[in-house]
Amino acid sequence: MFEFPDIFQFEIGVYVERFVKWLTDNYTVFFDIIKDGVLWFLLRIQNGLLWIPWFVVVILVFILGWKAKSFKSGLIFGLMIFLIGTFGLWEDMMLTLAVVLTSVIIALILGIPLGILIAYKRGAEAIIKPILDAMQTMPSFVYLIPAIMLFGLGTVPAVFATTIYSLPPVIRLTSLAIQRVSKEMVEAAHSYGSSPFQTLTKVELPQALPTIMAGINQTTMMAMAMVVISSMIGAKGLGRNVMIAINRIDIAMGFEAGISIVFLAIIIDRLTQGIADRFKYPE
Repeated sequence: MFEFPDIFQFEIGVYVERFVKWLTDNYTVFFDIIKDGVLWFLLRIQNGLLWIPWFVVVILVFILGWKAKSFKSGLIFGLMIFLIGTFGLWEDMMLTLAVVLTSVIIALILGIPLGILIAYKRGAEAIIKPILDAMQTMPSFVYLIPAIMLFGLGTVPAVFATTIYSLPPVIRLTSLAIQRVSKEMVEAAHSYGSSPFQTLTKVELPQALPTIMAGINQTTMMAMAMVVISSMIGAKGLGRNVMIAINRIDIAMGFEAGISIVFLAIIIDRLTQGIADRFKYPE
């Protein structure tokens, strides 16, 4: 039996741990500022969602489903949201939505500019794309480790882990969308005296919007996929109910929380797809 020789062992994890500890020791104030800012933003969204009466939410979901997809879809989506309320999980659903919306908004603020940068700069593409590959192949549980070390337990590290996990699709699809814009249209804009910024905002981004919207859809769905996992580090909402049900082997509680997550994911997926379809140009 031939074992791998000890002389070639290289424990890279030790150096990563030292680096994270160095960050937490020397930049505590910086991470506290980020934590306070994310928490403030999250609470604004959370309180806003909880402030809206339940029947208004059901009606809004129905209208959005009707306009984005069809009247039948609107009725089904409204019924799904109503059923979540009948399970006694209305507040948990809103807490889950707050985490997802906060994570997606931060991911878009970071991801769309990075996607544009990759599309314009080949050097940046060579550096960022391997990082995106690693982020998309990394097990989702791994994101919880730096989140806990940098921000402790609670909702903020859950937002951090969810944001990082859901970031790659919007970066990739934004870059791809910009690169696929017709070169003739870009050259025509330049020939008419448009600046690079004007070309980007008035020609490239409008043409790239359908693909970017597809990236937003994928980012949102990946954020939803982290709901249960992020509950392991203190995120409240439907994911926490699933974790409690697993620990207690409570089938009823687990089914209700699980089917609520499924309903929410279906509604978000169909609505974002429907909105993305609105931006598609006719063939």
